[in-house]
Amino acid sequence: MFKVFKALAGAVVLAGLASPAVAQTVKVGSKNFTEQYVLAEIYAAALENAGLKVVRKINLGGTLIAHQALTTGEIDLYPEYTGTALISVVKGKVQSDPDAVYKEVKDFYESNFKVTWLKPDAINNGYALLVRPETAAAHNLKTLSDLGKAAPTLVLGAGPEFSDRADGLPGLKATYGAVFKEFKQFAKLGLRYDALAAEQIDVANGFATDWQIADGNLVALEDDKHLFPPYYVAPVIRQDTLAANPKIAATLDALSPLLDNDTMRQLNARVEKDREEPKDVAMAFLKEKGVIK
Repeated sequence: MFKVFKALAGAVVLAGLASPAVAQTVKVGSKNFTEQYVLAEIYAAALENAGLKVVRKINLGGTLIAHQALTTGEIDLYPEYTGTALISVVKGKVQSDPDAVYKEVKDFYESNFKVTWLKPDAINNGYALLVRPETAAAHNLKTLSDLGKAAPTLVLGAGPEFSDRADGLPGLKATYGAVFKEFKQFAKLGLRYDALAAEQIDVANGFATDWQIADGNLVALEDDKHLFPPYYVAPVIRQDTLAANPKIAATLDALSPLLDNDTMRQLNARVEKDREEPKDVAMAFLKEKGVIK
């Protein structure tokens, strides 16, 4: 899917061969929500299976906290999303081309932080605006253009950051003319889904890999004017760590074809719905896929 993979893989191999650095303990971090916990545990267990010593630093906080931990060396790698990096770190222009976004964030991180991006998974956990089926039927909602017309009669629920992001409320207004009757903030994602089910809100901001989308029989509205950038997930890693441990790239790149949106929804559900531990979910996944025997 991404044209840059072959060139990136070659660069990683050359860096590993040329470096005299000594292998070190690899510190794997994550941000502060379920999907991040699971992905970090998958990365950590796969690296341990490859013979590396791993220290887990899970649940560090939001994007900028995890990013700072990476650039200061508190951690060596963590899962990040291309769209999040574009908006929150690069401060780049919102765009929908996944190759262009990946290249922009990769180039920026390498130039400014001595950090690189490995091969993205097939997980594209972008924003999704969701409504109950009866709301969709009542207002003939299929796209965000449809939502823009109906917005003055509807209540939107989303996270606190949604009010200021270029791909949040400002973007919805600029791109789709959407001005909602009311905006309610929910710090936790699960509370938005509860409020949507209880009819306290009419529209919820969720993410494409939320297990509640399939489980709750909700309608995800099409972003027909491409407001939301792609949010492909990939390991971001310090270049000195990669040079000292060249097998990291091959190990984590091998996970890429195993992870997609449907798979991630299932893994998230096992943690949030079935109350399994992220570490156990990650290990079961790797064994099921034959990565760990």
